[in-house]
Order: sequence, then C-alpha cells, then structure tokens
Amino acid sequence: LCRCQRGAHGDPRLSAGIGVGSGAAFLIMVIGAIFVTRKMKQRRGKMLKKKFFKQNRGHLLQQLVSQKADIAERMIIPLVELHKATNNFDKAREIGGGGHGTVYKGIMSDLQVVAIKKSKVAIQREIDEFINEIAILSQINHRNVVKLHGCCLETEVPLLVYEFISNGTLYHHLHVQETMSSLPWEDRLRIATEIARALTYLHSAVAFPIVHRDIKSPNILLDGTLMAKVSDFGASRFIPADQTKTSTAVQGTFGYLDPVYFYSGKLTEKSDVYSFGVLLMELLTRKKPCSYRSSEEETLVSYFTASLEAGKLIHVLDPQVMEEGGKEVEEVATLAVACTRIERDHRPTMRQVEMTLESLGAVHDSFMPKYQVVVGTTMEGTSRQYSLEAEHLL
Repeated sequence: LCRCQRGAHGDPRLSAGIGVGSGAAFLIMVIGAIFVTRKMKQRRGKMLKKKFFKQNRGHLLQQLVSQKADIAERMIIPLVELHKATNNFDKAREIGGGGHGTVYKGIMSDLQVVAIKKSKVAIQREIDEFINEIAILSQINHRNVVKLHGCCLETEVPLLVYEFISNGTLYHHLHVQETMSSLPWEDRLRIATEIARALTYLHSAVAFPIVHRDIKSPNILLDGTLMAKVSDFGASRFIPADQTKTSTAVQGTFGYLDPVYFYSGKLTEKSDVYSFGVLLMELLTRKKPCSYRSSEEETLVSYFTASLEAGKLIHVLDPQVMEEGGKEVEEVATLAVACTRIERDHRPTMRQVEMTLESLGAVHDSFMPKYQVVVGTTMEGTSRQYSLEAEHLL
C-alpha cells in the first residue's frame, strides 16, 4: 500500500507508473545504443575489409585465377576462418617469426593443420608483384616445395597459409650445440639433393622460371622423415621466358647473397646457384655464413675456397662429416666452390648440380660433371669481391 509522505498530497500510483515507465524507456535507449554501436562497428569492419582487399589487389588475384575456379575458391581465405584456426592469433600458437613477421600454427575447419604467416609491414609498390607470385605459386606442385594453400587479403598486410611442416628448419638441425652430433652425412647429402631438385623445378619446369632469391638454411623445412621442403617465397620473382635476366631491388641474406646480383641488381637463376653453393658449405662445415669470420677475417665462402685450393679442407670441415663421409665429401666441396664463383657463366646450372649430387648419392664412381676450382688471378678477384661485401655489411 503506497501512502504519501506527511505534508505531501497526490496519487502515489501515478508517481510509481512514471518511475517504471522512465526506467523502461532508459533501458530501451541503452539497448538501442548498444545495437546501433555494434551495427556501426560491423559496418566499419566490413568497409575496412573491402578497403584492404582492394588495397592488396584482391580483384587482380581473382582475375588471375578466374580461369581455374578450384584455385580461386581455395586461394582466397576469409579472415574469420583464420581467427578460428589460430584462436584469434593466440600467442600460444606462435611457432616462429623474426623481423618481418610471425608464423602461427592453425587448424582449419576441415582439420587440416597449416602454418599462417602474418607480416608486420606491407610495401605497396610490391603488392602487384606479390599477388602475381601468389597466382604462380598456387599452381606449383613439387614434393620438395612447401605447398601454399592460400592467402587472406582482408587485413592491412596479406596473410599467407602454407602446409604445416613439423620438424623445424635445416638451420636448427645443423646448428645444435657444438659438442652434439648433428644430421648424419648421408642425410645431409640427401637433403642437398632434394633442395637441388626443387630449385631445378623452379628454374626450368614451370611456365615462368622462378628465382627464389633467399635460399638459406632457415628457409629449408624438414618434415617427419627429414624430407627437405623449400619455403618462404616472399622474395621470389619470376623471369619471363624472353628475358635471361631482370633488374629488381636487391633482396636476400648477407652471407648467402650473390655478390654480382648485389652490385648490379641483375637477377638470374645463377643467383640461386650461388646461394645453394653457400648452403652446401654450411652443410659441410656447420658454420653460419651470416656471421662466420676466419682468423684472417675472411668470410665462409672465401675461407672455404682458399682451404680447398690449398688442400687444407680438413681445417674447415665439420668433424662429423670427416668421420662419416667418404671421398664424395671433397666432390661436394668442389661443387660448392663452383657454385660460388664470381663469374656467373662459370657456375653450373641447378640441373647440373642436381645430376652431380644424385650421382654422388647413388654410385660414387659413375660419371658426373666436374668443376675446376678457381685458381690464380680469379681467386684474387674473389677475395677482393668478398672484402667489399664484408665492408658494406659492416
């Protein structure tokens, strides 16, 4: 029973009704404001996704793959699916990364395990080429090349989705503690052969020859059986069939980078050959090309070449390789030096490298291409070239 306070008069039921009505109106206003805010946020999110899709040349990608509906369907992956696959890019899902971005492990709706590469920055002038590379790599199918499942263009920087490779990188397998044994020599030789097969495929077995531009041990993944998978095509470029070389902004990793390409900007398949030669030296020595300096302040390539020429290769080889390897170790060392010659025309092709390594892995006494070690004035030129590279790096 409602009663008016002493000294007041009126109908208390009317006041209660006004209070209830005001409260209901206020509640409706709050709910309405939340609904409108959410709608505006969703609309803003959709507009932002459309902006990024256009900015990342998504329509160009759709056109490039429009003739193959199956490729178009799987190449462009919605952002919401990647959020679900990584639990909103949970830090616990991070499996790698560096200065350029982070790699997450994800589980897609079809239960497929993938690796999602999320870059930190986008260079607008290269986005057209990036999309073109995606369209090309989507049609590559080789057992020693990491498979690209697709990309997401709804964020400021594109996200790449690759098959997940479980056993880490070649770098981590090689550079364990110095006192611990690393990969057996037989596996090292096989892995080198598999990488050579992949590069031969990229250079000569696809419609447009593809130069990887960043061959190094951190970019070689190993699966559960230690099969090699070439990865990270972020810097790769294709060379039109009517061109033997193309000019590009120099990209790559010091220590593995072709000096001729570094100074001239002229990119050819022989730049990958050089990087592969450095990788062979890394397999033989377990030294890190990016940071190695001999007591004479020589780089790994120049010191390795000089040691082979002087018959003192034992000073630089990994003891495990000397113990487990046979006479093919010197053959691989000679091949590595041939790949890293300053004169590009004197380097073998990846096809020749592949054939040589396969013959070493099969029958060591069978025929195989021979490459002479750099001698005389050429060796002096090599030393000067690497001194300039080291000076620039410092």
